[in-house]
Amino acid sequence: MGHSHGHAHGGPGTAAGQHKARLKGALALTAGFMVVEAVGGLLTGSLALVADAAHMLTDAGGLALALIAIRFAERPATPQKTFGYVRLEILSALLNAVVLLLLTIFILYEAVGRLLDPPPVMAGPMLAVALVGLAVNLGSMKLLAAGSSESLNVKGAYFEVMSDMLGSLGVIVAALVVMFTGWRLADPIIGAAIGLFIVPRTWGLLRQAVHILMEGTPPEIDVALLEAAIREVPGVRAVHDLHVWTLTSGLDALSCHVVIDDMAGARATLVAVNEIVATRFGLTHTTIQVEDQALRDAEAHRPV
Repeated sequence: MGHSHGHAHGGPGTAAGQHKARLKGALALTAGFMVVEAVGGLLTGSLALVADAAHMLTDAGGLALALIAIRFAERPATPQKTFGYVRLEILSALLNAVVLLLLTIFILYEAVGRLLDPPPVMAGPMLAVALVGLAVNLGSMKLLAAGSSESLNVKGAYFEVMSDMLGSLGVIVAALVVMFTGWRLADPIIGAAIGLFIVPRTWGLLRQAVHILMEGTPPEIDVALLEAAIREVPGVRAVHDLHVWTLTSGLDALSCHVVIDDMAGARATLVAVNEIVATRFGLTHTTIQVEDQALRDAEAHRPV
């Protein structure tokens, strides 16, 4: 019987950890302007501004959670936590999605009340605050753009900042409508629209985080093709107990049992299997057990 472990992670730390400095910059921008926008929303009476400030609060919390998760993910593994703390990144992304969905419900509730009885809105200051918010959001998006394609946690933060950017555009439109037409309903309507717009993206993030926590197969991996590729390796008779899952963003794992004809060639078979799953499927964190048919038969008849 042969046993193989492959652990080439392709870089230091998690995918999010490589963008820690950018996350810190985005957090500083977001948290700094969040206070300005919240005060501006209260002073101008604008629900759209308050909604955008609430989203910024969620952004700041999400970015802070992302940085905390990275800090814990960099801690070494222990006998009790053999993979370390890398999954805190996924838990952070899950929390971000849940909080953002709850926040959207609150905004919609407030919008209904204001549609029935629209309060006065100070359009001029509202517009000024929204313009500054747009610039801040664009700056944060630029900082997070690169990491959003590599890390689920950074992706969650990027989506939240993007939603705020679109929210700022909505506030600008609402302010201009109120300013030039006096139609105060524009403010709660835009506020509700800001909340509704981000629901599909947030729901997608939530589903992705849950899929990883349920140890689902990474979407880019076709298990049938993966098994067929392993079977193509000379000397491989069968593959069973094949599992592929995501530990955290940028780190997928594979485990399987490979049945071969000749145990004398186990070493060469292990090398060939590891090479094919790495080059064709990008899987470098592997645990592969090589066994002959006799061992396979014994395992099949073992009492459960």
